[in-house]
Amino acid sequence: MFATYHNHSTYSDGSRTVAQVVDRARELGVEELGLSDHYVLHPDGLTPDWAMHPDRLGEYVADLTAYRDHRHPVVRVGLEVDWFPGHGAALAAALEPHRFDYLIGSVHELDHFPLDFTAEHWDRLEPDERDEMFRGYWVAIRGMAEAGLFDIVGHLDLPKKFGHAPRIDLDAEISAALDAIAESGMAIELNTAGWHKPCAEAYPSPALLAECHRRGIPALFTADAHHPDHLLMDAERAARVLWDAGYREVVRFADRQPHAVPIPIVVGGA
Repeated sequence: MFATYHNHSTYSDGSRTVAQVVDRARELGVEELGLSDHYVLHPDGLTPDWAMHPDRLGEYVADLTAYRDHRHPVVRVGLEVDWFPGHGAALAAALEPHRFDYLIGSVHELDHFPLDFTAEHWDRLEPDERDEMFRGYWVAIRGMAEAGLFDIVGHLDLPKKFGHAPRIDLDAEISAALDAIAESGMAIELNTAGWHKPCAEAYPSPALLAECHRRGIPALFTADAHHPDHLLMDAERAARVLWDAGYREVVRFADRQPHAVPIPIVVGGA
């Protein structure tokens, strides 16, 4: 009874085609499958090699839309969209012509610095510079939520990926970002990919997840799968973490409208 929405195909940096991902999801017993390939409308006009070219967006949506009436699994049309402060209007204009079930908003880059590309980028920074990257990330997350363009926050807490942590107090910035997410009506994903990165912790951390629950922010499980064998990676572990944070429901999307369903396993005998 699992749904999984943050997944990639060969339209961006996934290893299999849309058809192959759908077929594998059926074999794994996925109930709802979302594809959310990377879409980057970069302010400098650049397209990273891990994202689809913006000119292919219509082709991508048409390919996924062909599966809309699919029932085993149900297929949802999603997109993972990079957020760049100050470029919301251009992004809204590019996305508006297309019909999506959900949009994931993510911050992968900050002032031309790649947040999750390699550890070496972070290692080259001075400690004060790393602190400012963490601060800037949370400011960007707040701005993304306030833009009102997205349904799901992608891998919240991403800068910890390579094991670094800020030395400064960021409670004010983090609280402002989480408040903006709550106000926007966005959901957050418990992204299990972090358990397999140097940080060895899902995105977001248990403490942040609890803060999200306290604010009434909906949540869902995702695997951020780049290979279809990973569509349900750590799904039961994720369900237990959500339960421990206080969640009893997860959210699903259709036509940009959320609806809640019970967490799809019995946890702790409840």
